[in-house]
Amino acid sequence: MLELLLGGTRLGLLPQRAALLIDHATLLVADAHIGKAVSFRSLGVPVPRGTTTQTLQRLSDAVAASGARRVVFLGDLLHSAHAHAPATLDAFAQWRRRHADLELLLVRGNLDDRAGDPPASLRVTALDEPWRLGAIELCHHPQTLPNAYVLAGHLHPCVVLGGRAGQRLRLPCFHFGANQGVLPAFGDFTGMHAIRPAPGERVFAIADDRVMALPVPAAPTLTL
Repeated sequence: MLELLLGGTRLGLLPQRAALLIDHATLLVADAHIGKAVSFRSLGVPVPRGTTTQTLQRLSDAVAASGARRVVFLGDLLHSAHAHAPATLDAFAQWRRRHADLELLLVRGNLDDRAGDPPASLRVTALDEPWRLGAIELCHHPQTLPNAYVLAGHLHPCVVLGGRAGQRLRLPCFHFGANQGVLPAFGDFTGMHAIRPAPGERVFAIADDRVMALPVPAAPTLTL
């Protein structure tokens, strides 16, 4: 886990594409999109199976690695109403039983409005954004709020790295600006949006099960 400070708040970045508010033992997970594959299959689109199982296993790995006592989903937990399919909810319910002591909260995102809140049996407390924890405002949509640093999701950020032979590699990343930070999409079978960090912004890419800091873009030099 790579640790950094955001306005005095300790944040740990995990290679499982999640972040830990260390002093609150709270794991942050953005854009899990559970049930996205079954939603596509319901439309006749042939997509891989097993993505929900993979996502939930990585969530278990992140909980174990971080020692979190609470998980806050930063929006888009369930992809659509089709995510309420019995097999998908059963997989989620089995995961919940294995982590019965965890507190689960959902800061609703745009897809949660259409998918609906998770069933009460999963014991996920659903809230509207923003939800404040210490000095941090937790949201789904990146935004600027007074007297707080915002952590959000929604954008599925990634960086594109190039090699000498002209190859291109897209890596999910954490992207931190002066007033807000965006987490990578947690779920499997989710798209990514390439970012162009501004001078002074920090980017941490995830590759080979590790988090690595990328060079900070320099501010342009003024010529007088």
